[in-house]
Amino acid sequence: MLKRSTSIPDYLLIGNVTRDITPHGPRLGGTVSFGAHTAAAFGLRVAVLTSARPDDPLLEDLPSSAEVVVIPAEHTTTFENRYSASGRTQYLYHRAETLYPDMLPDAWRKAGLVHLAPIAYEVDPSFATAFGGRPICVTPQGFMRRREADGLVTPILWESAPQVLPHAAVTVLSEEDIRHAPHLEQEFAAMGPLVVVTRAERGGTVYRNGTRFEYDAWPVVQVNPTGAGDVFAVALHIALHQLGDLQQAIKIASYLGAQAVTREGFASAPLTAEIAEAWRLAGAAEYVPKEGR
Repeated sequence: MLKRSTSIPDYLLIGNVTRDITPHGPRLGGTVSFGAHTAAAFGLRVAVLTSARPDDPLLEDLPSSAEVVVIPAEHTTTFENRYSASGRTQYLYHRAETLYPDMLPDAWRKAGLVHLAPIAYEVDPSFATAFGGRPICVTPQGFMRRREADGLVTPILWESAPQVLPHAAVTVLSEEDIRHAPHLEQEFAAMGPLVVVTRAERGGTVYRNGTRFEYDAWPVVQVNPTGAGDVFAVALHIALHQLGDLQQAIKIASYLGAQAVTREGFASAPLTAEIAEAWRLAGAAEYVPKEGR
């Protein structure tokens, strides 16, 4: 199902949107949702390949400017997070269709930047070699989840990592994604050319071709952390591509990720003034959004 025309996008996101069950009713979620709002805030042409129930009204919460191809499914991928004194328990009640490269409109294979953003093991690993060497960002949390019979989500090893990581220009994951197997941090760092492990208010670690360095988080008052990691990853992918300087790109992504936690929902996407300030703080030339976006 095609929602809009298929021109060549500046930023292509691949992964399933989610219907998140919350105390305030269902809300649109998933990395592709937060990522689409973030890339649109940069003034880029955004495209999304996803699967969901075609008539799900939550799809209207994607950016109005984005081109969206929805692969029809009986249900939108549906999550619920339950919190207790011992932490978060996550349930996956429904899962939409798996995504494959042959579902892409031809023009989208020429996207400027590509982002593989699985939320529930729905992105086929073959996407990693489907774009002729174009820069790919991977946020792999959805590769490391399994649904038990009762819907409970449990962690698993990322079996397709050797197929995907070597082809990713940048891989961003949270330390929470590998808490079940901390040794994976070093294994992933050895496979991918650029791997970033985020650590919330403690900043994070960057691994690039065998070297590593730490970066600090910007001090802010947190309102809601949901989506902050997605803002960080998209901002890093864009800044690294546009500036070519890793240190500057990390500063920009860290700053914008920090601002994201000060707001809720898709309001976590960067404001124009914040993007300009991030470029200034990183010592980069002024960011000028593309005309006509």
